[in-house]
Amino acid sequence: MLIVGAMVGIGLFVQVVHRRYAPAADPILMPVALVLNGIGYVMIVALDPTEAGQQFAWLAIGLVAYAVVLAGVRHSRDLERYRYLLLAVALVLLVAPLLPVIGRSPANQNAYGAKLWVSFHSLSFQPVEVGKLLLVIFFASYFVEKRELLTIPTRRVGDHLLPDLRAFGPVAVAWVFSLVIILAEHDIGFSLLLFVVFLSLLWVTTGRWTYVLVGLVLFAAGAFLASHLLGQVSERISVWLDPWTSPTAAGYQPIQGELAFGRGGLFGSGIGLGLVQISNATETVLPVATSDYIFAAIGEELGLAGTVAVLVGYVLLVGAGLRAALGARSEFAKLAAVGLTVTLGFQAFVIMGGVTRLMPDTGMTLPFVSYGGSSLVANYILLALVMRISNEGNQVTSARP
Repeated sequence: MLIVGAMVGIGLFVQVVHRRYAPAADPILMPVALVLNGIGYVMIVALDPTEAGQQFAWLAIGLVAYAVVLAGVRHSRDLERYRYLLLAVALVLLVAPLLPVIGRSPANQNAYGAKLWVSFHSLSFQPVEVGKLLLVIFFASYFVEKRELLTIPTRRVGDHLLPDLRAFGPVAVAWVFSLVIILAEHDIGFSLLLFVVFLSLLWVTTGRWTYVLVGLVLFAAGAFLASHLLGQVSERISVWLDPWTSPTAAGYQPIQGELAFGRGGLFGSGIGLGLVQISNATETVLPVATSDYIFAAIGEELGLAGTVAVLVGYVLLVGAGLRAALGARSEFAKLAAVGLTVTLGFQAFVIMGGVTRLMPDTGMTLPFVSYGGSSLVANYILLALVMRISNEGNQVTSARP
């Protein structure tokens, strides 16, 4: 009853904040996010009750952060004004896990190879989750400022007109930065996400497929290099191609994920009734079922119907985010909405694709669904920013005769 009362209180709090600071925002965004969050929380309660209390606390913190951002950022142009400050903060957050004093990861995270955590005594969090949002804001502002340089051809090579070669600098910088993150922090997922968001914003800004093709070539080269320099990358690719080569080691997790989907069938075994619950039967336990592989756990306990419902939720969120971009009052707001929406949508696609072996596993979390405080708080901050942009656009539309 206490949890139910807290849920009702949180719902009322969110409604008051929404009506006070973003009354014209898309009405789909917050309800869908809360439904996804609710599905994830119920699964976490069933899979690991010890983590449920922590996740609920992070939910409360995330909603407070949502309210603070929605109330504090009164206009999207406030973000554009402080773009270089946001960039500086983002860079500090990204390199923080590499610092020798605070950048020590919890023991249960070291096993996965990534150096993503910052620890202060008993408190640990992933600064990269907030850092990626700040980078999206900076990228959007940068492309608005450099639009002319990026779009107008100034050089002739034979019969072809090309933009100034300096325009390709941002693509090269994003490529190098992605490689540095992979090599230093072993964070494959963030590097891929950063690069995709960057290319998406570049394409929306210029409409030139040339940049996308150049970016894809650079990404392929970077992936090839990383697969030869980092054993973790090559191992994940090998496991993706054939997990049965090491069914009791690296391939164990993806194999158990596939078996979980198969056991779920159309409507699932029921919440709390899946074989992943049996902690003393290691051959049927799904590792990290509350975080990396929660989508597989949903597939087992809620079946195909549950996974489709989650997928539809993300489609609705992405659609609402793109509507906010189309109705944005400024170029910066449009690019920011696109970047934030791609961040959310691509992260969901990557984790679901990794669990279903559509692509290699990247170790990212499923937005609003997976266990993880840093990710949950960052996702609610992202949602608040999209709500702000949506509110601005809808207010202008409603004011027109």
